[in-house]
Amino acid sequence: MDTKLTLKLDAETIQKVKIYAKKNHQSLSGLVESYFENLTHEVREKAAPYSPIVRQLKGKVKLDKAFDTKEDYAGYLGKKYK
Repeated sequence: MDTKLTLKLDAETIQKVKIYAKKNHQSLSGLVESYFENLTHEVREKAAPYSPIVRQLKGKVKLDKAFDTKEDYAGYLGKKYK
């Protein structure tokens, strides 16, 4: 269930965050929620083991050093939500 939260922040900071959110195709609420989730997330003591298939695939894909995964994903999201 979503609940409304009111925050007081510096106007310049808000503008910077709005620009960041737009560039990353996210909402301000989504950024704040993600930050709070990360902040309160308990660190796992031991990571889950990889499945046999994932272990076989690990290291198989080689990308060009100039390939920008963030840019590629942003392009994908831009097309998806157009």
